[in-house]
Amino acid sequence: MSTREFMLGNVAIARGIVEGGGQVIAGYPGTPSSEIIDTLAAMENRDFYVEWSVNEKVAFEVAAGAAIAGVRSVVTMKHVGLNVAADPLMTLSYMGVKGSMIIISADDPSCHSSQNEQDTRKYAQFALMPCFDPSNPQEAKDMIPDAFRLSNLFQTAAIFRPTTRISHGKSDVELGDITEQRPQVKFEKIPERWIMMPKNARLRHPYVLQVYEDIRKELENSPWNQLELKTGSKIGVVSSGVASVYAREAIKRIGLDASFLKICAYPAPEDKITGMLEHADTVLVIEELEPVLEDEIRIMAQKHGIGVKVLGKLEGLVPRHGELNVDICMDAISKAFELPEPSRQVNDVGLQLPSRPPVLCPGCAHRAAFHVMKKVFGKDGIYPSDIGCYTLGVQSGAVDTTLCMGASITVSSGIYHAGEEHPICCSIGDSTFFHTGMNGLLNAVYNKADITVTIMDNRVTAMTGHQPNPGMGKTAVGESTVAVSISDICRSLGAEFVEVVDPYDLASTEDVFRRSRDYKGTSVVIARQPCVIDLRRSGARKPAFSVDQEKCTGCKSCVRFGCPATEFDNELKRARINNMCTGCGVCAQICKFGAILEVKR
Repeated sequence: MSTREFMLGNVAIARGIVEGGGQVIAGYPGTPSSEIIDTLAAMENRDFYVEWSVNEKVAFEVAAGAAIAGVRSVVTMKHVGLNVAADPLMTLSYMGVKGSMIIISADDPSCHSSQNEQDTRKYAQFALMPCFDPSNPQEAKDMIPDAFRLSNLFQTAAIFRPTTRISHGKSDVELGDITEQRPQVKFEKIPERWIMMPKNARLRHPYVLQVYEDIRKELENSPWNQLELKTGSKIGVVSSGVASVYAREAIKRIGLDASFLKICAYPAPEDKITGMLEHADTVLVIEELEPVLEDEIRIMAQKHGIGVKVLGKLEGLVPRHGELNVDICMDAISKAFELPEPSRQVNDVGLQLPSRPPVLCPGCAHRAAFHVMKKVFGKDGIYPSDIGCYTLGVQSGAVDTTLCMGASITVSSGIYHAGEEHPICCSIGDSTFFHTGMNGLLNAVYNKADITVTIMDNRVTAMTGHQPNPGMGKTAVGESTVAVSISDICRSLGAEFVEVVDPYDLASTEDVFRRSRDYKGTSVVIARQPCVIDLRRSGARKPAFSVDQEKCTGCKSCVRFGCPATEFDNELKRARINNMCTGCGVCAQICKFGAILEVKR
């Protein structure tokens, strides 16, 4: 009797790694991929190794080393993380692996929690690696063991591309057996393969091109690629990944008699595609983000001399940005095949939801740090920032740029060396500093950039789900390890002005920021205060605060601070503190009239 569980897509992927016999799993937190390693790290009686690495490039290389040694490895990240790991990715394509390696890169159409939309399938094409593009959590789980198999068969890494709707969707998943097969570690010295000097790389490139075509032939009969031809229809729809679910549902709702080709494993199967092209007069390609399939299908039609009409993104029928849904697919199908406008059932509940822009949590120490930063560096100060919770400092007016992980320090250096005369104060988180900020700080100190670097040390990787980092003294599985000192690192990189402050203490924090602003050279301020969510989870309790209505003048200084726990009563013309208060006490320091007081819980 089969076992079914209702599970998150990322949990299903983690289960697939276990069923497939994953032995070394490394990654860097990044929504929507983070729960994969969180799930694996929380498992009891593990017979595999799992780690949070300091960045995606490092994680990739750990997994590559394990796969070169002959075992089954996995590296996890989000799509922008693959940019960080692109250097080893492109060369591993030539080297290949001895065991098996899966590169999980979770895409985020519509930028739910990312600074861009990009399509990992393009990286798979570029690197000449197979790519799996699941359409639901069940497929996501089942594909992982097959990806291990294909990787081992062709001695190349395989890319696995879930999207946000797969990673964070939930469904019933039928569990499979956990493999007992565990390849043994035995590193073989093969210099012509493992040492990618030019003479070896030149020989490997033609080999990789041939292997890529062999993989294409292997995937012709893959269950992940399915062709359904309708004998009486001359129209067809080709789709991939989660978009194939929307496309199929759209066809069903419209009541269209059309051939359907679902492609969820790349390189795309040429025989199945030509089968569709020879059968249909008009083919619509529906896929999220880039026209990866669409381009290939047009090329194959030309290659085989098939005069079929191929429609999709190039005609503007399918958007090249954002997530797709059933309605978008219905519109595209109706326009492509000149059908009447589809009817939809609209349920108008008559509610107007208020705008809820993302904000820092009540009592978040980042808000206090930004408050002092703005006070010291002023409205003319330049505030480059980074990727993390503190990006929400834009609400405080203390974020002017956000490029990518670790870029706040290097962007600040560039602005300074361009000749900017206003003071520059950048912000970066503790985990992001370990990720790629250290290189930027070394570069700033070495090249004499006159900037202030603020490291927002909340003692955790908060934005992606509170994963540990090297400054916390524990690993992904909760084991005690060295707690790396950020201040010691900064000094060892050459920074001479390094101060640690408690951002809840506004007066002392202001003093340090003023001295850092006046310091000639690269100064570092480490604003250290644990994440309020982590504190609450640990059971720590801080005092509560309330507003003395008689002392309050209604000046709104505390409200302008921006904490969700502080609000204004328009009838009484007085401020008040709601039950979201975490007891940080910053508002009491801001109030000039002593109207905010500590109360006993």
